[in-house]
Amino acid sequence: MLYWVVKAFLTPILRLFWRPWVEGLENIPERGPAILAGNHLSFSDHFFLPLVVPRRVTFLAKSDYFTAPGFKGWLKRLFFTSAGQLPIDRSGGAASDMALRTGVRVLQRGKLLGIYPEGTRSPDGRLYRGKIGVARMALESKVPVIPVAMIGTFEVQPQGKLMPRIRRVGIRIGRPLDFSRYEGMVDDRFVLRSMTDEIMYELMALSGQEYVDRYAQRVKSELTAAHEAATGAAGGSDGDPGHKAAGHTVDRVSAEAQTKVSTKAPRSSRARRRAGRNAGLSGLGDQTDTRQAG
Repeated sequence: MLYWVVKAFLTPILRLFWRPWVEGLENIPERGPAILAGNHLSFSDHFFLPLVVPRRVTFLAKSDYFTAPGFKGWLKRLFFTSAGQLPIDRSGGAASDMALRTGVRVLQRGKLLGIYPEGTRSPDGRLYRGKIGVARMALESKVPVIPVAMIGTFEVQPQGKLMPRIRRVGIRIGRPLDFSRYEGMVDDRFVLRSMTDEIMYELMALSGQEYVDRYAQRVKSELTAAHEAATGAAGGSDGDPGHKAAGHTVDRVSAEAQTKVSTKAPRSSRARRRAGRNAGLSGLGDQTDTRQAG
């Protein structure tokens, strides 16, 4: 009930100032379960996607939004709960399995589940490698995956910016992806990676983003570590040559992190199916994801 009250309150405000446009709304089923897999550019993505979808969308959100202390933390918990968000622990291992179970339960109730395969917001507006949790949920629940591209929300509210800028945003919804051909292969990591790359390929095509074949969280960690190292080396004095050298260190490491871009986009569904047939889908597994199961 609170979800619809919040939506009714925010809808006229968002439509007045940000004038969101939408394409492909007919691809959202009127009933039945489905996964809405979106690119994650901004905190404001949480507002604009539910705005244009007539049905209720339940998102899996990081548990930090629900555990912050004080009055501000209470407001966050109130908002995310009323917005249909469910807290999940993203620390990996058993926590990832619990997040998977939570998503599957939502789908088993015939609901729409929203998820961001990148696992975190993009640090620079580009599209990063997807984690395979979305593929596992799709196979276990036997539901289609609908790619949803957010357009312009990074410019409205990039990471670290509290107040959003006023400019128009868009949502482009692609056709549902059917992965029934992989039924019974939920434990084959090659299949899960193939499915995830197909989803990311569709998101890239819909959004027009540049694709980076790295995990966004890893890039963020590198940038944070570089910044902390540079801050420590600065010695706290703007006029100190050490401070200038530290600034150059941040710029250099940031540039290195940003330029590690794959020369290949995630493969299309046709290329993936061809690769699957060539490999015989024999359970090769994606060894690079062993520690990154999302």
